This record gives sequence, structure tokens and C-alpha cells, in this order.
Amino acid sequence: MKKSMKNRVAGAAAVLLAGSMAFSMTGCGSSSDNTAGQQTATDQKTEGNEEYTKIVYAFKSFNNIPEDLSDVNEAISEITREKIGVEVELMPIASSAYGQQVSLAMQGGEQLDLFHTGSGLELSTCLANHQLYDITDIVKEHAAGAIDAVGEDFMKTEVVDGKVYGIPADKGVALAPTLLYREDIMEEIGVDPADIKNINDLTDVYAKVKEAYPDMIPLVPVNPGDSGMINTIYGFDYLGDRYLSPTGILNGDDMQVENFYETDGFKDILTLARDWYNKGYIMGDAATTTSTSIELLSAGKGFSYISNYGGNDAATQISSQTGQKIGALRLSQPYLGTSDVNRVSWAVASTCKNPEKALEFLNLTYTDKDVINLIIYGIEGKDYVKVSDNVVKYPDGQDASTVPYTAQLSCGVCGSQFNQYILEGASEDTQKVMKEDNQNAGRSKAFGFTFDSSTVKTQYTAVNNVINQYLPGLRCGSLDPETELPKFQQSLKDAGIDEIIAEKQKQLDAWAAENAN
Repeated sequence: MKKSMKNRVAGAAAVLLAGSMAFSMTGCGSSSDNTAGQQTATDQKTEGNEEYTKIVYAFKSFNNIPEDLSDVNEAISEITREKIGVEVELMPIASSAYGQQVSLAMQGGEQLDLFHTGSGLELSTCLANHQLYDITDIVKEHAAGAIDAVGEDFMKTEVVDGKVYGIPADKGVALAPTLLYREDIMEEIGVDPADIKNINDLTDVYAKVKEAYPDMIPLVPVNPGDSGMINTIYGFDYLGDRYLSPTGILNGDDMQVENFYETDGFKDILTLARDWYNKGYIMGDAATTTSTSIELLSAGKGFSYISNYGGNDAATQISSQTGQKIGALRLSQPYLGTSDVNRVSWAVASTCKNPEKALEFLNLTYTDKDVINLIIYGIEGKDYVKVSDNVVKYPDGQDASTVPYTAQLSCGVCGSQFNQYILEGASEDTQKVMKEDNQNAGRSKAFGFTFDSSTVKTQYTAVNNVINQYLPGLRCGSLDPETELPKFQQSLKDAGIDEIIAEKQKQLDAWAAENAN
């Protein structure tokens, strides 16, 4: 077996971030030290005469997280010890706590080598907070398979000022705004889903649902404070921001950065949300509830929700999670901006002591079918059983909530989704559909541009505070856009949104000039 690579970066010179900002590498562990029989948190571990590098892999989990992960960690490490001289420790984190916990771990000196962006850890935010290791000089040597999997085109979304900071998850990134609905109720009220062409057509549908089921909520929030309706606006490139809180966007083929909150599309959605709210089509506490769409549909309290999905098996997945017969209907076509690709990007933490070994393990999550399926499904015969070579199910009498381990709902987060087994009941061609959508989706003219927000970090914080104050109520209909939208827009200006937009335009113009050919 290979001996672990000596750390090449300890004491290294500061690495340039975003052109002018620098940070020094700090350790995420030290030499092995056995005290009172306990292994300290280090990046080296010895077994017999072999020394292995310990790699901690953090990811967002939407499933139950068991306290004991030793069996899964050991099964993965049996592979990685031989292939790359690494032992692996998984760090699944509940989705609601993911962004905060990753940041706290890095700030507190806890070992964390690999993590993915998203949930408040967008690429531009991580850059501004010095959380990313510059992998430009090492990624091709240590993660060539991952680059081949995602392709050079998508790798462009990870480049800022000529430096590479991550690898996008290899998955269906061309997501379409999709209505997930109770099939039995849709049939009962006499509506043919094929007659629903866009979000406005849902007004009549929800009226019929409310008439037939007065106590049911026609549209439940996809997540706390998010009606999902903004997802249906086609052709917006959020230029690296979260779709929930964009600070400057492109609208269609126009390369002029706009204030998202002053667009007609945004106001039209708010007006529709207010109308639905007043008619009882949206739940009264949608802006503040902690309940999710899955919970509300499972309890029989909701008829539908709107979210973004890829492939063609969303209905099957949600049916299995809710215990209801769910249908799925696309409300518009997929559209790709840079943030659609790098929204979930795998990065080496700036505090990582052995980035080469971290990349070698990350590479296996894209190229080794056994490794990625251990992360997603756990151990065969215990956490899942095979139906065929590429189709699996939970053991008889068990489901996702009762097996010892599963991270199946993180299938679009970790490594390559195209090397993962398919859960029984899902369409076996869903991976093919995802790849076709990735290739055929409409694409922003600014595809590949990533904004560096470090020069307007203060304004970003102030603007996001305003967004968090107003946006949940506006997009869920509990705030009247006629009176509250002007207040929201003025508060954004007071907080500095125009400065952010100007800086985005400056960087976009420079990027466009550089990529003119």
C-alpha cells in the first residue's frame, strides 16, 4: 500500500484569493498522539506499520443521521487504504444546520477537509470568507477522473480570477420548476394536468381544491419561508447568488446586471402570491413555519408544492417519502446559469493540511462506484439489498427512516450521481434524462462567470439582512406587495445593493471581454 503523502502545504506562503486577498494555510491536525488509549483528532493514523492520512468528508444529509458511523467509515476505508493511503471519516450534517456547522468547524479548528457549497456557503461567500483552498496547481494531478466526469465546460464555473476552487457535483443540474401534486385529488376535481401550462393556470386548480377540501392547503411551502413560486421565473441568471436571495441578476440574453427585486417578473409573482394567500391557497404561516412540504403532504394537510427537479423520477421519490400518490408536472423548461452548476461544488477546506490526499478521495467519489454507493446507501445486506445490478431497495420491513444508515436523499450532493444505484420504483432512465437536460437546457450568456463578493462583503451582509426581513413574507403572500415592496426596495438601496450591482457589472464586463472568443 502507499504510504501517506507528506503534507506539502504546512507553513506554505499565503495563497492569493480573488486577486488581492490572501490567507495563510493552517493545520487541521497533527501527528498521531495516543493518550489514555484515545486517538486524538489528527490527519494521520497508523495501522500496523502503515501510516494513513485521515480525511474528513462533510456533506448535507436529508435523512436520519445515526450516531455510530463506524461500519460505513470502515467499509469505505477498506477501499481507500489500498487505493490512496487514506482513511475516511464521514461527517453528515442535518440540512438545516449544514452551513453554520461547517463554518463553525473550520473556525474552531476541528478537522474538516472536504465540504460542498450551498445552504449559505455559496462559492462567492466562501471566497469572501477565506474558506476555500486554491486547488489550481493540484486538481489535474489528483482529481483527473472527477474533471473528466463533469467536463471542462462545467469546470469553468469553478474559476475565479484564473484560479480553481472546486469541482461541481456530477448530477442533473438543469433543474425544471416542477409542480408536485396529489394525483388522487387532481383526478377527483376533474383537472387534466396536461391543461396546466404555467403557474397562472394553477389559480383555477387551487380554487377547485379549496372547494372540495376546505381544510386542505392547496400550495404548501417547499421549505420554511419559501412558497417555491419564484422558481418558475424563466431565464434569470443569479450570477453566483442563492436563488432565494439574489443581489443582482441577468434577465435573458441582456448582459446588463439588474436589481432582481425591481423586475416585472418578481413583482408579478408577488402579486400572484398575495392573491393566493388572500384566497387561502397558501397557508397562513407559510413565511414562518418550520414544517416542510414533505411533512405537510405526508400528514394529508397539503395538495401540492413547487420546487426544482431534474430527471423524471421526482414523483416516485416524493411518493415514497410522503406515502401519497404524487404526480409531477414541469411548469417551465430548465435554464442554466453558472450558479446552477456550482451551487453544489466540492471544495477543499482552506484549513486542510493535506489537500492532495483530500482531492484523491474526492476523486474516488466521482469515479469509484463502490465508494459513492457506500456514502449514499451504506452497507449491502444491512442498509439496502440489490434488486438488480443497478437497482436497490431497502431490506424487507424497513424504509429510509428505519435502516441503520442511508443518505439517499443526498444523491444530488455527493460525487457522481451517475455512478449511484437507482432506488427501486424510480425510472431506470432518469440518469439518461438528466444528462440530456444538462446538454439541451437554455444557457445564460454569462455561463462560467462567478462573482467575487469580497470587495462588497459589508454591503452583502447588510443587503441579506434586509432580504431576510422582507422576502419570506413577500414570496409567501403574507406581505402586501403594493405597500411593502417599495419599502423593501428602498431598504435594499439603503443597505448598498446598488454598489453590489455595480461591482458585479464591472467584473462581468471584464469577464465578457476576456471570454469574447
